[in-house]
Amino acid sequence: MARTANVFARVEPEIKEQAELVLEQLGIPMSNAVSMFLRQVVLQRGIPFEMKLPKNEPLAFAALTKEQFDTEIEKGMKSVREGKVYYAEEVEAEMRREFGI
Repeated sequence: MARTANVFARVEPEIKEQAELVLEQLGIPMSNAVSMFLRQVVLQRGIPFEMKLPKNEPLAFAALTKEQFDTEIEKGMKSVREGKVYYAEEVEAEMRREFGI
């Protein structure tokens, strides 16, 4: 068996849990995924993926914490109370125009 070295990293618990769920579905242990990443850093001589700010896309419910979800719901309720409402057809047209969906 090849010699190994330990790598210790601090990550947010939610990110770790989400990554574990994805990796489990792929059948890849976390340690193998980290090793794959490091090998790609060596091969690419840098970060092996493009790093840029995300596009302005709709929020994904599964990615929100309970507090973030509650905040977004409250924003929506405030808009409704202020009379800022849109017909479904308007929302659909804007989503097609802005996000291509």
